[in-house]
Amino acid sequence: MLKRWQLWLGLVISAICLYMVLRGMELDQVWLALKTARYWWIIPGVAVYFFGVWARTWRWHYLLRPMLSVPLTRLFPVVCIGYMGNNVYPARAGEVIRAYVLKKKEGVSISASLATIVVERIFDGVVMLLFVFFSLPLVPMQPWLRQVVILASLFFFGALAVFFVMAISPRRSQVVYDWLIERVLPERFRGPARGLLARFVEGLHSLRSGKDVLMIFVTSLVIWLAETVKYWFVMHAFDFSVPFYVLMLMNGVVNLATTIPSSPGYVGTFDAPGIAVLAAYGVNPEEATAYTLILHAALWFPITALGAYYMWRESVSWAEFGLAAEVKSGG
Repeated sequence: MLKRWQLWLGLVISAICLYMVLRGMELDQVWLALKTARYWWIIPGVAVYFFGVWARTWRWHYLLRPMLSVPLTRLFPVVCIGYMGNNVYPARAGEVIRAYVLKKKEGVSISASLATIVVERIFDGVVMLLFVFFSLPLVPMQPWLRQVVILASLFFFGALAVFFVMAISPRRSQVVYDWLIERVLPERFRGPARGLLARFVEGLHSLRSGKDVLMIFVTSLVIWLAETVKYWFVMHAFDFSVPFYVLMLMNGVVNLATTIPSSPGYVGTFDAPGIAVLAAYGVNPEEATAYTLILHAALWFPITALGAYYMWRESVSWAEFGLAAEVKSGG
């Protein structure tokens, strides 16, 4: 039931975002921009994007090392399958799918690997906020965006602080969650819950080392700069040009916005804020719309296709995929 509720909520939010984007838009001009685009620029964009995916794989390898050192060549397909899951299921269910496939292939506990994935997402959010902080003084922005940035800052930096405390003081964390478990859960669920949280805290091991934290942060910065370079390449397919810092702001804003529930593939929640950023900098709205639609497709299709190939190669069934997605959505 919850899964269906989440899906409908996401569809409604996506529809609202698309309505906001297309309202008053001269669609014939959007179509003209799409017809005259120089699509070969997407090729180097996809190449640099997959460099970023490889960097994501290395970062996850680094986070997993305290539990198991998984070779990059074995981990890369798992990452691709997970990102495919994010693209075809709502609520970022691909994160649980990635943890499920890793357990199936390498035997790493789902709760421990999920902890490393949560750490990834927190550092991604921090880097996105840094992109926004760097660019906001240079690009005119609407007040609502500044409010979103404030709320996102409270969430990501607050979560990072909590995870640091849990990683550095695992015994104190255990005292706290034992106290909560005793008072919240029925007795038959207390043992499994303790084991789950103990493995989750184990997955935060990398946050205990300043060197590891710096390595994770620098890798996250490389990942998102590489993705922004893809934005830059795809921009050359269209008849407008903005400074790189505008694309950094766009990247930060759209990825913060995709944390909002939406239909699978982040339809609308990616497009509406991306177009708004470019329009605020003076790009023609129709040109900005055509660019954002093609960029979105160029980000979605290659990793989804490669993830589907690896899913077939690794003999992961759609039934298993759906089961892991239901765990994420609470179904």
